[in-house]
Amino acid sequence: MTTRLLVTGAAGVLGRYAREGLKDRGKVLRLSDVVDLGPPREGEEVVQCDLADGKAIEALVCGCDTILHLGALATEASFDALLQANFLGTYNLYEAARKAGVKRIIFASSNHVTGFHPIGKELDDKAERRPDSLYGVSKCFGEDLSRLYFDKFGLETVCLRIGSCFDEPRNRRMLSTWLSPRDFISLVSKLLDVPVIGHLILYGVSANRDVWWSNAHADFIGWQPQDSSEPYRKSIELSEQDPAGWRFQGGRLATVETSA
Repeated sequence: MTTRLLVTGAAGVLGRYAREGLKDRGKVLRLSDVVDLGPPREGEEVVQCDLADGKAIEALVCGCDTILHLGALATEASFDALLQANFLGTYNLYEAARKAGVKRIIFASSNHVTGFHPIGKELDDKAERRPDSLYGVSKCFGEDLSRLYFDKFGLETVCLRIGSCFDEPRNRRMLSTWLSPRDFISLVSKLLDVPVIGHLILYGVSANRDVWWSNAHADFIGWQPQDSSEPYRKSIELSEQDPAGWRFQGGRLATVETSA
């Protein structure tokens, strides 16, 4: 059991799932976001913090042995916006973690680092990165930075390439990419428990029928997703006949209309 688990981006969709689902995973759950998170609950510490503020991040990570790094802009944006939150913020977190002796970071990467691979091609951790957006590029940066900090300083990281984590899949693409909240929490819990993890790339996706990604290289974790998008297939296929961006795995972010 961790002594203190830091969750950045705790006000976001994934952060809210983590706040509820991981509340018993550490003796203290330290929650942070740039926006107000409200008063702490039992077993929580709440810290309002901007990831672009290096000094503030040093104070934020102090005393934490594990970090679930969810804090970032979570979709396509201008380069200047991504530069602060996703590039500088991720660097600040890793550098502060190194100084503080943090043991492990679970980094919320994204399936959009490989979003320009075509539908129907199965990908694993060795697949060529083909980002579909500046957002995808920012996550490639985070993966490379985490590799540097593991090779040079021994700071373990799981680069969790999250699919589409919502209460329910919302469109045809998500029939393949959906990660249920329950599977998200069970996966993170496994990643907190594994004694040694090194530097690992892992796709976050439920047991969907037409999944595009393989985690066969990570069987040692012992994680098995429990949910599937199949119960939602009929209603989604009836309501969405011609999904935009269906040629590439990145979907909407791989379309010309959303490029910078």
